[in-house]
Amino acid sequence: MMIAHGIDLVDVAHTARLLTDPTDQLLTRCFTQQEQEAAGNGADRAARLSGRLAAKEAVMKALGTGFSAGVGFLSIEVVMLPSGAPTIVLHGEAQKRAEMLGIRSWLISTSHEGDMAIASVIGLAN
Repeated sequence: MMIAHGIDLVDVAHTARLLTDPTDQLLTRCFTQQEQEAAGNGADRAARLSGRLAAKEAVMKALGTGFSAGVGFLSIEVVMLPSGAPTIVLHGEAQKRAEMLGIRSWLISTSHEGDMAIASVIGLAN
């Protein structure tokens, strides 16, 4: 049964600018080491990170917290299953909030085209 849904859109060009700004800590502020490594170093890195960022913000919306209640970017992790499909792993307050809502698993879809990345997440009570 579906419990919650969230969707978000991220500007890939903005992410790319932040990645090249030596004064910005986007990588360590928003992404786990595993997510940084999974994004690689190629030309599509900013797009892949933007998709993950959109997924994290979509999860915050689905949890109904936004950037509050102790839920931040690092408490939401986008990981790849062995099949190559993305999934969500929650930590700390994000995990507690999901449990309170009855969310036990997530469906996630991300995409990017040009300068935009989008993610949609659905929290399920399996």
